[in-house]
Amino acid sequence: MSGVPEQPTPEVPPPSLISTTLIVYLLFGVAAVLPLLAHGFPLVLPLFGVAGVIGVVLAYVKQSDAVGTWLASHYRWLIRTFWISLVWGVIGGIIAALFWWLFFIGVVIGYAIWIATTIWVLYRLIKGYMLFKDSQPVPGM
Repeated sequence: MSGVPEQPTPEVPPPSLISTTLIVYLLFGVAAVLPLLAHGFPLVLPLFGVAGVIGVVLAYVKQSDAVGTWLASHYRWLIRTFWISLVWGVIGGIIAALFWWLFFIGVVIGYAIWIATTIWVLYRLIKGYMLFKDSQPVPGM
């Protein structure tokens, strides 16, 4: 006995929950990358396509099953990624709409926000997936 309290061991998630988490990452990845491949530029709302909406609904449905496992942080990470990207996409759209008349500077700023949001989403998906494949929780979640 070293006098240091033992940390509770996290529950091992069932294989079906691991597969579901992978599907959510895949759906978000499709939602973020498909517009880039199809149109060559990011969408206003990078995760708000059909695949992204299905992914976030699936994440909400399975989030309670992940409580107490290392996957719980991934579900929080993915859900936050969805909502934060939605907020920034809307902000970019509002700026583009409000300032389009000013030498199209609003459109340029709006596109810059959408591009930055898409890059941020891709970063979060890659970082989260790298931790996921190593069966690690997302730090700080």
